[in-house]
Amino acid sequence: MKIDLKVSVIIAVYKDTEALDLILESLSYQTYKQFEVVIAEDGESEVMRQFVSEARKKYDFAIKHTTQKDRGIRKSASQNNGIRAADGEYLLFIDGDCVLYSTFVEYHVALAEKGFFVGGRRVNLGPKYSTMLRKKELYPLDLEKKFVKNFFDISKDSLESHTEEGFSFSPSSFVYKYILSKRKKKLALLGCNFGCFKEDMEKINGFDEDLGDAAVAADTDIQWRLEAIGLQIKSCKNVANQFHLYHKKDESQERAYPALFLAKKEKNEYICKNGIRKL
Repeated sequence: MKIDLKVSVIIAVYKDTEALDLILESLSYQTYKQFEVVIAEDGESEVMRQFVSEARKKYDFAIKHTTQKDRGIRKSASQNNGIRAADGEYLLFIDGDCVLYSTFVEYHVALAEKGFFVGGRRVNLGPKYSTMLRKKELYPLDLEKKFVKNFFDISKDSLESHTEEGFSFSPSSFVYKYILSKRKKKLALLGCNFGCFKEDMEKINGFDEDLGDAAVAADTDIQWRLEAIGLQIKSCKNVANQFHLYHKKDESQERAYPALFLAKKEKNEYICKNGIRKL
């Protein structure tokens, strides 16, 4: 294990302090302790400010909080705020509705390597298990430890499938070394579970705020731009796991390829102009 790698866990959030409470609880269980948390709020809610103030008293890891004016969905801008505030050499990006396995940070760190960025997946929980977590009838660590036992029930409850993403194997295990790491299919980056060195995000100038609320801004756009500077994606699927809390889909955020995204890719503009820095 790279025990000296300082990590910044950047959580993209809006107003859901209930889910954020579960995320912070899951971070308190982490087997790897060299991390800080950056709550990258897409807004500036007083409720969130008070929540963060109390959370700082409750947990022994550092918690930073970045805000911005609430002007609709501006996730990319909030994540860039988080990058600016981050002191970690390595960045982990998660969404504000994804609860982490206790080995999440450790296994991401184990796979961190110069020349690569790391992407994983999530277990899509259904209404039953999501409600149990939110009501504190079930705790994140218990759900993780009893995942295999409750697999079929969790799978039955899920409305979006992918329950099999919850099986977890250590990067040092036989299964990872001789099976998972040998997978041929290239992984598509998912914005709720990926990690990279901060210097690499700085090379592409972070998230492209010109893409607005387009879903591709959080992952597809980041992937091609990181690959444009010579990086390769490494999978942490079935290694660094997380649970995604159920919610109704926002149909306004279709996973389409906006004309601007396609135009920039065609021109090979991998360094965005409206990112961490304004060029």
